[in-house]
Amino acid sequence: MGEADAAAVLRIYQAGMDYGHASFESVAPSWSAFDASKLPEHRYVAVDDHDTVLGWVTVSAVSSRRVYAGVVEHSVYVDPAAQRCGVGRVLLEALIASTEAAGIWTIQSGVFPENTASLALHRRAGFRVVGVRERIGQHAMHGGWWRDVVLIERRSPHIT
Repeated sequence: MGEADAAAVLRIYQAGMDYGHASFESVAPSWSAFDASKLPEHRYVAVDDHDTVLGWVTVSAVSSRRVYAGVVEHSVYVDPAAQRCGVGRVLLEALIASTEAAGIWTIQSGVFPENTASLALHRRAGFRVVGVRERIGQHAMHGGWWRDVVLIERRSPHIT
């Protein structure tokens, strides 16, 4: 993923936000803000035969503390027109391979419980539910509706 992908990445991100069950945010950030918040070595786009971006995956550090150097939080978004075509699986596989090669032992994320497709995708990719964070934040798009978040993680079986 690079700056050339910015418009497509942010369009797909906005589509996820518009869906209502993908993020607490309601408006995609600028590319510079998005870019600054993601680790550069673990970000990917999936493209079709015409180089159209179908989805993306990124990670952010969860902490600056050295003991958490091997823990990242990820986001994965797929264009609505490309959903249920295996794009999310391919993106997660690329992310898992790259993070494990870098010595990252845990990938985590928070998913709204209503986003059952995302939860199923992650379960198939080896993520487990750690717990539910009840009423953890208010969703701006829904008039301040308090939302639960399912905390998921994937612990690498290869990094001990």
